[in-house]
Amino acid sequence: MTDLLEETGDERADAALSGLAHLGALPVSAHVNVFEEVLAGLEQALAAVDDTPDRSR
Repeated sequence: MTDLLEETGDERADAALSGLAHLGALPVSAHVNVFEEVLAGLEQALAAVDDTPDRSR
């Protein structure tokens, strides 16, 4: 497996992506669950962006 990003710059995205680090220790049959959890975490992080005030103003 290739090296994963160490950080994205967004704590929420980093927390979601951290689940990918466990793939090597799991059987392939369990990977789908990990991917679903990571996707859900990334979706939550994106949804939270809509709740964040625009800092450029």
